[in-house]
Formats: sequence, structure tokens, C-alpha cells
Amino acid sequence: MLNRLQSLLIVTSILSLLPASVVRASSLQADILSTEIEGNTPATVVDEWMAQVEASIIQITEVQVEATDAGLSVVLEIANGELIRPTTEIVDNALIVTIPNAMLALSDEEMFEQFAPSENIALVSVVNVPGNQVQMTITGTTAPPDVDVASTITGLALSVTPGVAQVGAADDTIQVVVTGAQDEGYNPSRSSTATGTDTPLRDVPFSIQVIPREVLDDRNVTELGNALETAGGVISEGLRGTGSLGPEFLIRGFDSTIFQNGIRAFTITPLSTNNVERVEVLRGPASILFGQGDPGGIINLVTKQPLSEPFYEISATAGNFDTYRGAVDLSGPLGETENVRYRFNLSYENFGSFRDFVDGERFQISPTIAWDLGPNTSLDLYGQYTYDRETVDEGIPFDSNGNPIDVPRSRFLNEDFGETTQDQFSLGYRLNHDFSDSWSISHNSEYLQYETVRFHPFIAFGSFDDVTGELTRNEQLADDIFRRFFTNAEIRRRFDTGPVQHQLLFGVEYRHDDQEQNFSSFAPFAPINVFNPIYADEPFERNPTFFRDDNIDTIGVYLQDQIDITSDLILLAGVRFDYVDQFRTEQNEGEPRQQFELSDEKFSPRVGIVYQPVEPLSLYASYTTSFLQAFAGFRNPDGSTFEPEEGRQFEVGLKADLSNRLSLNLAAFDIRRQNVATRDRDDPFFFVQTGEVTSRGVELIVNGEILPGWDVTTAYTYLDAFVSEDNTGIEGNRPENVPENQFSLWTTYEIQQGNLEGLGFGLGLLFVGERAGDPENTFTLPDYFRTDAALFYRRDNWRLQLNLENLFDIEYFTSVNYGSRLSVNPGAPFGVLGSFAIEF
Repeated sequence: MLNRLQSLLIVTSILSLLPASVVRASSLQADILSTEIEGNTPATVVDEWMAQVEASIIQITEVQVEATDAGLSVVLEIANGELIRPTTEIVDNALIVTIPNAMLALSDEEMFEQFAPSENIALVSVVNVPGNQVQMTITGTTAPPDVDVASTITGLALSVTPGVAQVGAADDTIQVVVTGAQDEGYNPSRSSTATGTDTPLRDVPFSIQVIPREVLDDRNVTELGNALETAGGVISEGLRGTGSLGPEFLIRGFDSTIFQNGIRAFTITPLSTNNVERVEVLRGPASILFGQGDPGGIINLVTKQPLSEPFYEISATAGNFDTYRGAVDLSGPLGETENVRYRFNLSYENFGSFRDFVDGERFQISPTIAWDLGPNTSLDLYGQYTYDRETVDEGIPFDSNGNPIDVPRSRFLNEDFGETTQDQFSLGYRLNHDFSDSWSISHNSEYLQYETVRFHPFIAFGSFDDVTGELTRNEQLADDIFRRFFTNAEIRRRFDTGPVQHQLLFGVEYRHDDQEQNFSSFAPFAPINVFNPIYADEPFERNPTFFRDDNIDTIGVYLQDQIDITSDLILLAGVRFDYVDQFRTEQNEGEPRQQFELSDEKFSPRVGIVYQPVEPLSLYASYTTSFLQAFAGFRNPDGSTFEPEEGRQFEVGLKADLSNRLSLNLAAFDIRRQNVATRDRDDPFFFVQTGEVTSRGVELIVNGEILPGWDVTTAYTYLDAFVSEDNTGIEGNRPENVPENQFSLWTTYEIQQGNLEGLGFGLGLLFVGERAGDPENTFTLPDYFRTDAALFYRRDNWRLQLNLENLFDIEYFTSVNYGSRLSVNPGAPFGVLGSFAIEF
């Protein structure tokens, strides 16, 4: 096979690192050492073993479906060997036939689908599923069909007859297609974030990484920042705004935008992942589908959806630093039929910190109802409420020589009374209707509202005396109310023009943002000595002196076509038009209210091409753009208004399936961001548009299963980021918080059989290179290499787990806040989390 060399390099290198006891525990590793397959000599080298394993998997090369008088005839043709007799099961109106030790290897498609092949049969689908199995799903229109299976010289022959609907059963049935996508482990194969359609990742001409639920559970992470540590080229940006800006992440050296189920999220506190099924990271500009945004990319949280089978799970976690978590996940049908299903997620966290006086709590409830209004129409109703409270902590200073001050990493320099609180809720619906197999429409609407207060002494823009240790502080109050209404409609159409296949997407979007903000005047607050802190313990008065409100209306129209020119050549092209109108008013206490209005319009094109010379390999190239309007009230120090920020990216890469459960993505890119705004160092209330920032580099990502029970997700990024054009004297400088080298590895091994079956181990490695601390590059955050570990035991319906973070208790710094050397975030020391989960 084309991918054998890559597979062997990964397998042999990682095997050499495993303890001998773990290697002996793997039955498959024992097979590597002595395998004998029907008359072949025992394998003595890995290459021979790989060849024997490949030869033992039967390839299904053709699927034939024909209508008969009795119903349907399905024939599976094989190249050689003999198929093992399959197993069958019934799910709703679907008959599922699972064939072990087999692989679907059609000449021109990854899977086989035929809609309505005969009366009372809605669909026949044949796909590969994990574990070297092929799964055929035959869906009846009113009842699951019956099947007789017979072995033939060239494969299998199935005689299918329509089932008889039970008396009293609902007329509107659900078409169930089992593709195995929910059981792909560390190597998800599809995503809709990049294209707006459910597309195999190997057919997408962009770099996109999916972090599945399995990785989140194995690492026992419940915040987005921790979840993204295994995503290549993604790093925390620290705090950026003194009022309303929330968690920020850099992708490829640039700001990113956070979405939930394709709709922009808005929060000033860390985002919980308790109700998230997977996190999808799309790298590079993406304005065509997501509108205004930064050129770094998109982080899309895909939430858990209702299930057709009853599912009930309770989990609890406890750890050092007074950390406690509890979660409930419930799902299943409502009533006797499955036309209405629900998902209910509830979680509560109460956490302390290695930092003195720092603590917080988070409560989240997320209900979802899925209602099948008919065989071709579905309606999802969802809501979410989140309450957050946490102590504001701005870290510790670096001295004037660019070195961290000599204090314990637990040293806290704000005040115990300083905290951020946030109440947020959202309500929405998703309506989908299929007019036919090739034409569908969807409509989404959501209302979101949050109220937040950020109240604390502010240290980032104070002053620090290296000798005496005195650090000045200022009063900071930001009181916000934010409201958003979002709605869009999309039409998807499949059609052919001769031999060329098209998948057209047309969408219209409207968004209204309404925000009211009250700020304090940054009056001086009691200073503190970093070497011998004496806390004021007395809150200052909450007297806002600056008021601002914003109303922003955005209209977007976009068109995209995915074109299968041939079976191995795919073209994606699209364009979006955005019109943005912004009205802002501002008032300082005792002064007249000022008004600002700004309107912009922009076309954002993108184009990409994928070439697949052989089935497991995709070569791609793409060009993408982004657009971001400046705030109407923002002014340069000379009083001039800001121009919109624009981004563009060229990217080339390859995607390879090293096996049917292990994939690789290699990408090289060049991003330019123009009209970049950075905070004015002389006045924190002003920004300066520095001109252009360039980021170019290479990424390598490998995800999936190396051997049965052995999963891995790893990524390496090399990034050359610098200010390429500037008007403030920092041309050539590296952007703050951006490392040149970044590497992550998370791998687990679970014993597959024997008395220790279900026992597993996890190892995590995280390397982050040196990073500039401010735009002027006057100080540098040192690099660090962190090691994590896990021990877990799965048995039947329960799981017991122990996670260890920073195993060797290294001291490190994660990010800089506001580009200030007075506000640097130290990393956590050695930590332990123990958890237990049970399903009913």
C-alpha cells in the first residue's frame, strides 16, 4: 500500500517507547512478534506482519442492487478470499448488516448509497466502520426489512423483502443511516464547519482538525482553553480587553472567532465543554460562511444532540485546589415513538486555584428537543443558561530586564473582592426540510443575552518598581448588557452538468447586536508590594464615569459550489457579500453624548482544489479571505477613523489515510493581515492600526488509532510571524504570545482482552516555544515542556479515571495579558483530578 512506510515509521517509533509490560499486554503486538496466517510462514519483521494483516482483510470491490418481485437483491463482489458470515440487528426501520474482517474498496467512491431502490425500501447504504468491518444499512419506509444471506464464490448475496409495519405504528418513519461516524474515536472523518455541508475531511481544501468527545473525556477537560491544547497552532492569547472581551485564542498567530453550532458565541468567561460533542478548528480566514471575523480561523463547538435510544450518564470529578465537578447527561425518545427526542445536559463546577484567593463556580443547563414533523422535515428547539463567577487574576509582573520577579507562583496581586460575574442565556431553533434527495432547505434563529460585571483593581497599565516591589493599581468597573438576534436560511442543491457533479450552497444571514456598557474612570487604587503584599480588602465604590452603547446590523449573502469535476478532482469556489452598519454613542460623565456611525461593505471570495491521485491521498491548494469592520468609536490618536481589517491566506497541503483509522494532515500557509489594530502604549483607551502582519509556516497533524486500543492525536507547528508593515516603529517584531515552535501529543492505550481488559494509560506532552511579551518585543516568555498522564479503567457501563497534569511540576508561563509585562499568567503546578462516570 502507498501508506505502509508512513504507518511503519509511526508504529515502530512509538512501540519502542512503550514499557515492555504494556507491549506484552497487547494481543496485537504479540501477533507482530509471531503471526501465522493459513499456510504463511510466521512474520519475523513488522513489514511482513503488515503484509499478512492486509492480505487477511477481504476487499469488497463492487455492490450490485437490483429490484426483484419479492423486494430487492443485493450482491457484494470480492476480489479474493471468503467473507465471514455477517451479523444483523434492527434499529428503528433499519436492518444493519455488519461484515467482519472486510473493507469496502470501490473504484470511485468511499461509500455506496442508493435511494429508493424498490418499493418500501428507502435506502441501501454500505460503508467502512472502525475495526476492519463493513456495515450495510437497509432502511424500510414503514418497517425494517427481512433478509436472507447466502455465501457465493465471489462474495455474498442478500435477498431482501420489505417488512410489515406493526399495527398502530406511526406513518411518518425515520430514515436511519448508520455510518459509524459516532464510533470513529480519535479520527473523525467528516465535518460541516469548513464547507457548510457534511463533507469528508479528505475532500476539504483547508486545514481542519476535529477534537472528538473521546479526547475531551480521556483528558478530563471541561474548559475550551484546555481542550484546545491538542489543536495544532492554537494558543491562548490571555486577556485582551478591559471590559467586554472574553476568552481569546490565536490560530497561526492571529485572532480567531468562537462559534457554537455555526452561530457566533459571545462570552467574557471561559467556555464550558460539558455539553460539547466535539470541537472543530478551521484554520485560516473563513468569512465566506461565517461573515466578519479574524484571519486566524474558526473554533466551532458542536453540542450534543438528542439520541433515538435511551441514554443516561452521571459523572463526578474531584481534584486538588478544591476542585469539584458534577454533570448529568440524559437523552432518548419522548413517548412511545421516536418522532420526538430530547437531550438534557446539566453541570456544576466549584473550583479553587493554585493562586492565592482565586476561586469560582459555573452552572450550566442545556436542553434540546428534536422533533420529526414528517419523513422529510425536522425541527430542533434548544436553549442554554450559564452562570459564571470567578476571581479576577492578572498574574504577576516581569521586571524591567524582562525576567519574572522572584515570588511564588501562587502570589496574587489583585484583590479578593475583585471578580467577574456573568448570566447568559440563549434560545433558538433549527428547521430542516428535504424537498427531495437532492434539494433541501434549512432555517436557523437564535436570541442570546448576557449580563456581566467585571469589578477589580487593575494592574496591567500601572507601574512597577523593581527595587522596592511597589506595583500601582487602578479601579476597574465594566458593567455590560449584550443582546444578539441571529437568523439565516440556506438552500442546498445537488445536480449534474454532464459528468460533473455539483453541490450548491446558497445562504442569507442577518444579525443584530445591541450592547450597553458602563465603565469606571481608571482612578488610582491602593498600590501593593509584590514581595510583601498587604491587601486593601475594601472594595472601591462602583461609580461608572464612561457610558457607551452599540447597535450593529449585519446582512450577508453567500454562494458556494463544490464541484466533483472527476472522481479524483474536486473544486470548491464561493463568494460572500457583507454589509455592516454600526451606530455607537459615547459619553463621559459631565460631557455631552457623542455619536459615531460607520458603514462598510465587502466581498469575500475563496477557492480551493483537491486532487486525489490514489484513494488514501489528497493534495490540495486554496485561497481564502476575511473581513472585520472596526468599531465606530475607535479612533487613531490623530482622530482618524479605522479602516476595516482584511486578511488573506494561501495554503497548500496533503491529507493521507495512513490506515483506515489513522490520518495525517500536512499544510504550508502564508497569511497576511492588513490594517491591524494594536493598543496604543501611551494611552490604553486608544488603538493604533500598525499596517500589516505576516504569518507563514508549516503544520503536521496525526490523529487516530495506531493499533487496536492505542489512540493518538499529535501536532507540530512551525510559525514565522512578524510585523511586515508598520507605522509605529515595530516593523520586523514578532507578535505577542506567538511561539515559533509548538508541539502537542496525547496518546492512550487500553488493554483489549484478558483479566486486565479495560485498563488504560494516557500520556500527554506539550511544548510551547519562546513568545514575545509585547508589541515592542522588550521581554520574552520562556519556552516550556509539560508532561501530563492518565490512568483509567472501563468496565461495562462505568469508568474510573485519574488525570495528572504537569507531572514533573515545572514552572512556566502561559500568556501575557494586554501586552503588558506587569500582567503575565503563570502555569499551574502539579495537579490531580479523579473522576467517575456511570451510564444507565
